[in-house]
Amino acid sequence: MPAQTIVNTTKEGGCYCGAIRYAVSKPPLVKGQCHCRACQRYAGGAPQFFLLVPPEGFDWTKGSPAEYARPDLPNAVTRYFCPTCGTSLVTRRQDNPAVVVKVGTLDDPSRFTPHVAICHGEALAFHTVPDGIAIFEDLPTG
Repeated sequence: MPAQTIVNTTKEGGCYCGAIRYAVSKPPLVKGQCHCRACQRYAGGAPQFFLLVPPEGFDWTKGSPAEYARPDLPNAVTRYFCPTCGTSLVTRRQDNPAVVVKVGTLDDPSRFTPHVAICHGEALAFHTVPDGIAIFEDLPTG
């Protein structure tokens, strides 16, 4: 009987200073880029590149992130970040249990390719979208 090859699909990542670490053990549901103004603020003007991961496929492995949700917004997202260096790590929406992992915090983001661009109606003139991916002016439904 041939030897079985076990492929480790776990992706790891963390903040800039190393105080917070996480592991993604399930394939992403969506690979995308978000152009909404909130994401632009967190990214310093660029869109946020993200993996939408099932909740059972995400675990904090080191440290405890701080969290923030705007109290003045109904259905505000909760943003998790390092309380030491400020790195934005993940976002959670109230209407979706999946975890939105920020691609730039992965140890190896080099293999990431977005498949969708969302909230493109808020994109800035210098934002680019790769050819051939689906573009949604707002959040897609379903």
